[in-house]
Amino acid sequence: MPMRILIIEDDPDAAGYITKALREAGHLADHAPDGLEGYALAREGDYDVLVVDRMLPKLDGLSVIRSLREQKVETPVLILSALGQVDDRVKGLRAGGDDYLAKPYAFSELLARVEALARRRVGPAGEATVYRVGDLELDRLSHNVTRAGEEILLQPREFRLLEYLMRNAGQVVTRTMLLENVWDYHFDPQTNVIDVHVSRLRSKIDKGYATPLIHTIRGAGYMVRDGAR
Repeated sequence: MPMRILIIEDDPDAAGYITKALREAGHLADHAPDGLEGYALAREGDYDVLVVDRMLPKLDGLSVIRSLREQKVETPVLILSALGQVDDRVKGLRAGGDDYLAKPYAFSELLARVEALARRRVGPAGEATVYRVGDLELDRLSHNVTRAGEEILLQPREFRLLEYLMRNAGQVVTRTMLLENVWDYHFDPQTNVIDVHVSRLRSKIDKGYATPLIHTIRGAGYMVRDGAR
């Protein structure tokens, strides 16, 4: 099924190449040459995925993403950047990015990552629409998360991570399971991306509450369970 993708990239050659290749792959692709125009289009347009260069004129890529998340725009974001060190990737993810691809890259990998992000927006038929663990509640349709009646704002990747953990509440979820089902990686990228996201999620879900719900199972993975039992 064709996707609608926005490429926010200031390099005209790179943008032209990506746009042309995506269209040849059967998708709809729009282009914004700077951060301000990209932000405006992303807010107004109904896109399946955003491809955002990190270093942009007028408004840098991470600022674009942060601003969109503050406005509750949850469109999945693939960050493109020549900055490919672990700290750079961590900053991108913490800003609200869902995936990070360092330059130079192969278009086939970019397309695979874009398709994986788009798939995350569609859940299998027949699944429950609301998950509850203790006083934590997640609504898959409204993307609303509350604990003890208080709304918790999550970024898209955090939401998908929590959704997967809650779907498997009471069971150990391994690193491999998270990589395959939340990130759609069928290999270990040898980064601390899972640790970063779980830590960030735990600070939002458990901080300030007497009963922790996200548990680290040493040597195995993670589990969401009602610790009050």
